[in-house]
Amino acid sequence: MSASFHLESSRHPGWPAKLGPLRVPAGVVALRPPKLLDGGAWSRIRLRDRAYLENWEPTATDGWHDRNSVLSWPAQWSSLRSLARRGQALPFVITVDGELAGQITVGNIVRGSLRSAWVGYWVAADRARGGVATAAVALVVDHCFGEAGLHRLEATVRPENTASLRVLGKAGFREEGLFQRYLDVAHAWRDHYCYAMTSEEASPEGLVRRLVARGHAQIP
Repeated sequence: MSASFHLESSRHPGWPAKLGPLRVPAGVVALRPPKLLDGGAWSRIRLRDRAYLENWEPTATDGWHDRNSVLSWPAQWSSLRSLARRGQALPFVITVDGELAGQITVGNIVRGSLRSAWVGYWVAADRARGGVATAAVALVVDHCFGEAGLHRLEATVRPENTASLRVLGKAGFREEGLFQRYLDVAHAWRDHYCYAMTSEEASPEGLVRRLVARGHAQIP
């Protein structure tokens, strides 16, 4: 049993792609490329959930409202689309029961002998429980180590972000160390743990199968 991956023709491994679906307690989770028409829903969630999200994301030097207004979405969407077309990123929107509920992005993709990237994600406050982030991470990791042909994924997270630490731990990422004063978050330089996983650690069954085997998810 495995998650279904529907791929279109692409010049770069693993892009574009639609991943899932995967049923968790919160609903049916799927990943798809971002669309220009996502701007309204994206902005509403980001502005509504500022207090929930702002402590974990890079400081918005241009202001949270300006960075997350509906008018800022076209430029962000265009940038993500351009990076994906150049094979430098795999940007996805997270949906729950067909509705936008967050984003997960694989960035700084390096090919050659490294075949590495980082993964970052956010989920709407009202979807923060029920396995949504865990399902999204499982889907994207399996895709990266499968169709996308990567070997290593990293994720950095503040020590105070216990929810995200649980997600990475449940997915099987291991802690590699502490990056001191690593990133400007909430107007201060914050320490971040570095977590990582290689394709050997996800094999042979993959993360989606692990979730299903443990009863945390179902493939519809």
